[in-house]
Amino acid sequence: MTGIIAALLFSVGSGSSGETSPGVGLKDSVESARVTALQKELPGAGNTSAILVYSNDDENKLTSEQKDFVMQASPTFYEVSTDGFVPPATFSEDGKVAIIVVPLAVQENVEKQAERAAEIRESAAADMPEGLTVKLSGPEGFAVDIAAVFDGANFTLLLTTVMVVGILLIVTYRSPWLWLVPLVVIGLADGLAGIVATRVAALIGIELDASTTGILSVLVFGAGTNYALLLISRYRDELLHFEDRRDAMTRALRGAGPAVIASGGTVVLSLLTLLLAELNGNRALGIACATGVVVAMLFALLVLPAALLLFGRGLFWPYIPKFGAKSRQERGVWFKLGTAVSKKPLLVAILGLAILGGLSLGTANIQVGLSQTEQFRATPEAVLGQEIIADAFPGGSGSPAVIIANADQADAVAQVAKKVDGVASATVGESNGTITEISAVLEAEAETAKALNTITDLRDAVHDVSGADALVGGLDAQALDTQTAQERDQALIIPFILAIVFLVLLVLLRSLVAPVLLLLTVVGSFFASLGASWLLFQTVLDFPGVDTNVILFSFLFLVALGVDYNIFLVTRAKEEADAHGTRAGMIRALAATGGVITSAGILLAAVFAVLGVLPLITLTQIGVIVCIGVLLDTLLVRTVIVPALTFLCGDSFWWPRKLKGSVETDNTSDEAKSRVATA
Repeated sequence: MTGIIAALLFSVGSGSSGETSPGVGLKDSVESARVTALQKELPGAGNTSAILVYSNDDENKLTSEQKDFVMQASPTFYEVSTDGFVPPATFSEDGKVAIIVVPLAVQENVEKQAERAAEIRESAAADMPEGLTVKLSGPEGFAVDIAAVFDGANFTLLLTTVMVVGILLIVTYRSPWLWLVPLVVIGLADGLAGIVATRVAALIGIELDASTTGILSVLVFGAGTNYALLLISRYRDELLHFEDRRDAMTRALRGAGPAVIASGGTVVLSLLTLLLAELNGNRALGIACATGVVVAMLFALLVLPAALLLFGRGLFWPYIPKFGAKSRQERGVWFKLGTAVSKKPLLVAILGLAILGGLSLGTANIQVGLSQTEQFRATPEAVLGQEIIADAFPGGSGSPAVIIANADQADAVAQVAKKVDGVASATVGESNGTITEISAVLEAEAETAKALNTITDLRDAVHDVSGADALVGGLDAQALDTQTAQERDQALIIPFILAIVFLVLLVLLRSLVAPVLLLLTVVGSFFASLGASWLLFQTVLDFPGVDTNVILFSFLFLVALGVDYNIFLVTRAKEEADAHGTRAGMIRALAATGGVITSAGILLAAVFAVLGVLPLITLTQIGVIVCIGVLLDTLLVRTVIVPALTFLCGDSFWWPRKLKGSVETDNTSDEAKSRVATA
């Protein structure tokens, strides 16, 4: 039945007309969005612009020949301009740079927009004098370059992810064909998740962009592989105890199923908190990724078991689990590690927490916020052009603030705007008789902290003009509104995520102490990974700051996914503790899950690191933070700190729940100690 439903969904497709570039995502009620809406009522409605930046390649003044060429270049672009006219070039005071602003109609189709940009670039460079260079920048240049970043990005991301997952599965299973089964199943889940997520998002009026679908693929592969590793590991264990592989799979599903559902449910519920967000991009990511994780869980619990049962025990060759054989777990490295930790749990816990605390110190100096020119790892043409403009003209020349005011007060608003500290000029522009547009050029470079502060001051000033109903929009205003919305979303959603994770652990473990300790360790690993990542960003990657949405997304993925490994470990520990006591139960749980959780963590970390193949700094930062955090969760928190805390608490770890077994308190039971020593 699952296969039939999946086939039907694949056949109807996602209903999407193609990939789109990331948008602003602000609500219509936000001031910058209201300005954008009002601009549509003006004579120049639906217009944008491309800025051609001419400069000498040796950074000297333009020669007479080069100046003559630039002054005669405007008519070259008459055919593509909105009204058949392009203003003449503007030269910088030092004579080194000239810009031509080409008015253009807004083009929603990414491919046609790219074709138009290529035509403009070709026309601009035709017959240029030697030594003169030209770069396409401005709103149109940035739009085209951002679209180019995501051109084919999902294919590159998917191919790299599949290769990474395939290699790590081969290393994990050391089998020539076992790895193919989970890889094919998860690959199908990823394809279906993209279709379902796009249609679900469309039902609530959200369009998924290329960055969202890229993160969706990474999450489905990462989470889906985790669930597959857990199930296959439990299935292999049960094949030692059941001769019929169907009975073994039934037992494996009973053992691993609740952990998969609990961990996947935690991720889904955490992601759905993003629906409370103010930014459309956050809501889109929440609904898309929550849908993807549901699909991954269904494939792991329904499709993967059926696929595994198609083959016999030989699927595990050369390490075939034989019926009646003893498990190696009780004499393996994880059993020995658990036993060692149990001997000095206080010292181990102190050292582990000290490592997390030390790494967390790096968060003290984090700089949040990236300007438009700082978004890319490789510098595109639009950024180079903007940097040239910023050096030669007032920093905001390429992206002036837009003020919309009542027509009868436009001159007064312009005069007030000119007096604001940080505003280089304010010019009255188009009007429809009711409202008028005023262009205000800022002295600061676009989207810098100084520019955003100027926007705040400018808004305060023009809002005070009686009867003007003035509003301030434009690129810097959008950046300010986006930053404000992101801070609001972060303050609202992070507590919700923590509450959801705590409630899931509370219901799953029926304990108060364990959920609190587990949640604190996951939060600690987040701050440690954030601190370690910031040091890496500063010293190795040379990133100027952390993008505004990186902290929220990283927290979401790390807390929701990081608690998975604690769920896998502690649910098994609870099961073992009922029969063997808390201390022995945790050691046995660590022995049983150590290998699979470590493999799953390393694989998930590698999958998120794959986000670094894309040239956007935001995605690279999310990938690095989650990668480091997952490794900390896997190799330190789950392996050392959680067992140490459990040994310190003893049976109180499960309070107020009582253990079902005969061993009541490991710390005082000689029988329990004997079981640990001889297990």
